Amino acid sequence: MAKLSVELQRYFFEEERPAKVTLTEILQLAGERVFGFLFVILALPSALPVPAPGYSTPFGFVLFLLALQLISGHKLPWLPAKISNHPMELNQVQGVIKAGLPWLRRIEMITRPRLSYICTSLPGRVTMGIAIALMGISMMIPIPGTNTLPAMGIFVTGFGLIEDDGAISLGGLVLCLMGGILSASILIALLIGGTSLLDLIKGWLR
Repeated sequence: MAKLSVELQRYFFEEERPAKVTLTEILQLAGERVFGFLFVILALPSALPVPAPGYSTPFGFVLFLLALQLISGHKLPWLPAKISNHPMELNQVQGVIKAGLPWLRRIEMITRPRLSYICTSLPGRVTMGIAIALMGISMMIPIPGTNTLPAMGIFVTGFGLIEDDGAISLGGLVLCLMGGILSASILIALLIGGTSLLDLIKGWLR
C-alpha cells in the first residue's frame, strides 16, 4: 500500500474533487490502516505549529470515541453518521493537508515495521487507546496550551500504528505523557488563581 503522504497528495491535489468532502470519503484511503489513519488525520490540524482554529474541540471528541473503541478491541471504528457524513470545505481541508504533508514525509522517512507487537498486541493497543483518550479530553478543553502537544502525541502514536512501527508509537506515547503533564499544569495554575502556567512560573521565580 502506498505511503499516506502519497495517498493524500493524490486524493486532494491530483484528482478532481467536489467543493465539499466528508470523513467517510477520506476514509476510503485508509484500508486496513483505518484506526491509525483516523488518529493522524484528526490530530493533524491541531498538531501543526500553526493549528487551524475550531478543530481541536470537535476532533478531540471524535478521537476520544475512537480511542475507547481501540481499548475495547474493535477492529474497525464506528462513528456517528452526523460526524462521518458532515461536509467539510475542500479548500480548508486542502490547506491543512498541504501544511501537514512535509511533516508526514519526514516521519515516513524513518518509519518501518519494528517492535510491531506494540501496535498489534492487545496490551499495546489498550495502552495507546488510554493515552489517546486522555489526550482527546485535553484537546476538548478550550484553553490555550492544552491542544497542540496532546495532538502531536496522538499524531505520532497514530502514525506508528499505521506503519506497525512500535518505536514511533512509543515516541508518540512520550509526547502524550508530556502533553498530559502540560495540560494538568495549566489547569492547576488556573485553579489556584493564575492565568497560565507561564504566570505561575513567573510567580515562583519572584
